Amino acid sequence: MPRPALILHGGAGARRERNYDREIVHMREVVQAMAARLSQGAMALDVVVEAIVLLEDSGLYVAGRGASPNLAGTYELDASLMDGETRRAGAVAAFEGYRNPVRAARAVMDNTPHVLLAGSGATRFAAEQGLDPVGDPEAWFTRAGQGEDNHPPGQGRSAALAHGTVGCCVLDAEGRLAAGTSTGGVFGKMPGRVGDAPLPGAGVWATDRVAVSCTGQGEYFIRTAAAAGIDWRVAAGQSLQAATAAAIAGIEAMGGDGGMIALDAQGNHADPFNSQGMKRAWLTPDGEIGVEVFGK
Repeated sequence: MPRPALILHGGAGARRERNYDREIVHMREVVQAMAARLSQGAMALDVVVEAIVLLEDSGLYVAGRGASPNLAGTYELDASLMDGETRRAGAVAAFEGYRNPVRAARAVMDNTPHVLLAGSGATRFAAEQGLDPVGDPEAWFTRAGQGEDNHPPGQGRSAALAHGTVGCCVLDAEGRLAAGTSTGGVFGKMPGRVGDAPLPGAGVWATDRVAVSCTGQGEYFIRTAAAAGIDWRVAAGQSLQAATAAAIAGIEAMGGDGGMIALDAQGNHADPFNSQGMKRAWLTPDGEIGVEVFGK
């Protein structure tokens, strides 16, 4: 069996004029905490949820507490999970009023026959499951990443889709892969807008070959089935690096931007992006921990 490995991201909306020292420190802390959990034999799916909860609760990223309101002034969040061993998946979309959408996605996976619950149905389900409510939204949400929506002129209509997301891919000591993605969505989105983050195949994917989490302008990731496409490319014989690079190149050719993280069954990771930067951190099977924002 391979030794455990992990990669996480805090969104591909990073801009060079901003300082990300807090995020760098926090991502390293999350990886260190999850490395300890994996060394104790924790399952990949559990570690994915635990890592994303820490990212959501930090308020540093455009997910969970860091979300911004939509055009109607409400906070609609999305999240998804997928277990590579069983292909089970769970997700919530346009989810309001509760702290950790990734926990709601896990409850959908474990406690319903469904994959995705949305809107008021997801909210009622969260209440039934006893999940933690937000309380006063204006006191809870931090609106992280607001400065990242200032795209320079001349980038076309897609520049309006400034974005942020968090995600995590894990390989555990038993060789199981899992992935998860959570987001507050693009800035200034229409009420009811759903991006790629809660859609298995687009914003998240996991099998016994690969685990993938995407971040960026979700409309493009949906249109290219970006996350599942990595699995198909790897199954056809491409390396993880080549498969992920081709996926991002295809999105760029359509006018979109963003990035993805991916992990294979040997613990190799890939993290291509075509935006200015992507906040990410990883644990290799050899125990090395790395953190980067702008380096490629």
